[in-house]
Amino acid sequence: MAGEITETGELYSPYVGLVYMFNLIVGTGALTMPKAFATAGWLVSLVLLVFLGFMSFVTTTFVMEAMAAANAQLHWKRMETHQEEDDDSSTASDSDILTPDSYERAEKQPILSVQRRTSPNLFEITDRVEMGQMASMFFNKVGVNLFYFCIIIYLYGDLAIYASAVPFSLMQVTCSTTDNDSCGVEADTKYNDTDLCWGPLRRVDAYHIYLAVFSLLLGPFTFFDVQKTKYLQILTSLMRWIAFAIMIVLALVRIGRGQGEGHPPPANFSGLRNLLGVCVYSFMCQHSLPSLITPVSSKRHLTQLVFLDYVLILAFYGLLSFTAIFCFQGDSLMDMYTLNFARCDIVGLAAVRFFLGLFPVFTISTNFPIIAVTLRNNWKTLFHREGGTYPWVVDRVVFPTITLVPPVLVAFCTHDLESLVGITGAYAGTGIQFVIPAFLVYHCRKDTQLAFGCGTINKHRSPFRHTFWVGFVLLWAFSCFFFVTANIVLSETKL
Repeated sequence: MAGEITETGELYSPYVGLVYMFNLIVGTGALTMPKAFATAGWLVSLVLLVFLGFMSFVTTTFVMEAMAAANAQLHWKRMETHQEEDDDSSTASDSDILTPDSYERAEKQPILSVQRRTSPNLFEITDRVEMGQMASMFFNKVGVNLFYFCIIIYLYGDLAIYASAVPFSLMQVTCSTTDNDSCGVEADTKYNDTDLCWGPLRRVDAYHIYLAVFSLLLGPFTFFDVQKTKYLQILTSLMRWIAFAIMIVLALVRIGRGQGEGHPPPANFSGLRNLLGVCVYSFMCQHSLPSLITPVSSKRHLTQLVFLDYVLILAFYGLLSFTAIFCFQGDSLMDMYTLNFARCDIVGLAAVRFFLGLFPVFTISTNFPIIAVTLRNNWKTLFHREGGTYPWVVDRVVFPTITLVPPVLVAFCTHDLESLVGITGAYAGTGIQFVIPAFLVYHCRKDTQLAFGCGTINKHRSPFRHTFWVGFVLLWAFSCFFFVTANIVLSETKL
């Protein structure tokens, strides 16, 4: 099966899978969470974080159940193919030895029930079935197109966040170090985009220069095929955890010394919109579950391990955000949390200040080409017709261009990371994390009953198997859409 779209990949233990899933979920969204916490209030933020973590866990189990159902269909088709080949090769000999009694029993007994007894692992997750393939198996044509539309919008939001985060971090680090002073952003210092950076250049000009350089350096990768190597993944993960550990320890030390500046309110509902989007974005993993879950060598306690992962992630998000909002004043917390540690009174060592300030530049720059190529391939899949091929210009120029240009334009217009993350999470993120898994599990259950009978039990079925949970997830998703849209409209009306 090497090279096929369902190729499993190199196997790893359940605990390695747990670490991979932790690394997948805890990404850029975590760096924007402290400001969202400070804006919405610590109590409201904690309640919403726990609730959204639970809802994300529910839909993760939905996707795993759909993966098992899709595998069952693939396994069954292979078994049917082998059965037909065996029947063709043994027709003559069978006719010689088949007695009337055995023939009658064979005719009365459904072949499916025989196959069930001989194949207890029909629902074993052995083939990597991506969400797009599951959508094609369980949805009609309209549903498949809506799925790709949703995933494309989400990836565009992802790229816009990445394209603005790197130039913004570079601008903050370089424009805040003047007069041979490398201390960066001082406490209570407020900068406007029109403030001078170097000589006659304003900060916004420096941001646009960095964006242009970023686009010219990483944009061309969109025109080729790239993949993240294992060693690059290890390097970026190591840098991420060193940065997170340093920030948490520094904040705890500062609070322990009585130097904490933060006094967050319990609740501030005006910040709920962005908090909702940031939390949804920060729990996003459903679209990558097939690549993550399938190579796990033993899936006996898969649901329990995923639950443990979510508990650890909740604890980490809580620790990172609560240390941040009690260490720094709410209005001084920056969109990218790492930039708060560019102050001399927080970090005395210049090397650590620059490492934290430039940390998003290194990690995001390695992810940008991967996400861009993924988006380009989704565009190709959306317009692909069976047996058709694209002209060279369309394949190598048009698709990469429509992938790269929109997020760069969005990043050129704004570097408000909290809003970009909030809107991406609240709309496209809600669709991918809640709506699509709910419809997937609903239709896969119906298809499984039709194909294998009502008594068939999916060994990886979700603990939330009642139809109520599907309805509850969809109700929550549409409530999120309505709330965020109404909030945006009311905010614009007030302006």
